[in-house]
Amino acid sequence: MFLALKELKHGKFRFLMIGVITVLIAWLVFILSGLGNGLSTLSAATFKNMDAHYVTFEEGSRASMSRSLLNESLADELEKADDVSAATGMGATMGTVLNESSSADKEKVDVAILGITPGNFLEPDVIEGNPLQANEPLEVIANDTLKKKGFEIGDTLKIEGSLEKMKIVGFVENETYNHLPAIFTTLDKWRTIQFAAPGSDKGIKNPVNAVMLQGENIDSEKLNKLFKNTETVTKSTAVQGMPGYKEENGTIMMMLAFLLAISTFVLGVFFYVLTLQKSNQFGILKAIGASNLFLGKAIVAQVFLLSFVSIIVGILLTYGTALILPDGMPFSLDFKLVIIYSLLLLVISILSSVISVRKVTKIDPLQAIGRLE
Repeated sequence: MFLALKELKHGKFRFLMIGVITVLIAWLVFILSGLGNGLSTLSAATFKNMDAHYVTFEEGSRASMSRSLLNESLADELEKADDVSAATGMGATMGTVLNESSSADKEKVDVAILGITPGNFLEPDVIEGNPLQANEPLEVIANDTLKKKGFEIGDTLKIEGSLEKMKIVGFVENETYNHLPAIFTTLDKWRTIQFAAPGSDKGIKNPVNAVMLQGENIDSEKLNKLFKNTETVTKSTAVQGMPGYKEENGTIMMMLAFLLAISTFVLGVFFYVLTLQKSNQFGILKAIGASNLFLGKAIVAQVFLLSFVSIIVGILLTYGTALILPDGMPFSLDFKLVIIYSLLLLVISILSSVISVRKVTKIDPLQAIGRLE
């Protein structure tokens, strides 16, 4: 450690350049992870927030709400199954609403309209206003991002292309579905919106898109055998079935993977070049009794200190960047992800020094001294 610190002080400019590059790499990694997490949250926050463990879809729907249609009575049957503590139907559709209560220019807003049973485990807690009421089908609760678009409690929403109207009675937070702010209504109201066209319900009485199940020890394969034409999957699988979810996350993860691979190569080359420049000094140290282990530890300690400080600076820059990003940008920096990627970058940096350590072990002290002469 002593040798590492002395070397860092002696070659300030060289190590500062490497540190700047490491900071930029860490900064980019954290920004990409924040954007990826923000996109996934925007796409499926409602599913992730649900207090459910499994989801039952129509067979062949590939765990997609838009492809599935079931009878709501299936929820009562599933609730009687082993290890199922609660079951309830849910419906989802996309729509465009405008504020009929506002006298200003009526801005159209795309939303996700989700049908649930008021008062059950799918209904999110309101942060303002009142929850849903079963006997008030016109009332809805909406994600608080609509407040930024001028919507308020008491406003009447008109659905474009429909005669249906809704009244906002409460706001919830962090509830988005398919990148759109979620509006929660009763299942009956959702059906009047979704199946307005005759025959669109395929003749199914009280249709729902899926049935949400509570129960950590549910045997999905057993349920699939007991209930024909159904497909029960974990909540995480249902999240993966969201339109575009896997593709978005796959793109971000691929970018991160390439960035980390390139980082390993770049840092490895930098430290290797530095080691080549100092081969004479390392040879002299070996000639006066320094062991390969001692010199190897010095290099690794040097890389660790430089990388640790650079990663910390990268984290601070990322949080600073998050403060100035536009409100509409889907950026969510999860603390767990920051820790994971910080450790990953630290390990990559240390591994990149392995080539340098190997080079030091092969330095011949006599040849090094000879070159000095």
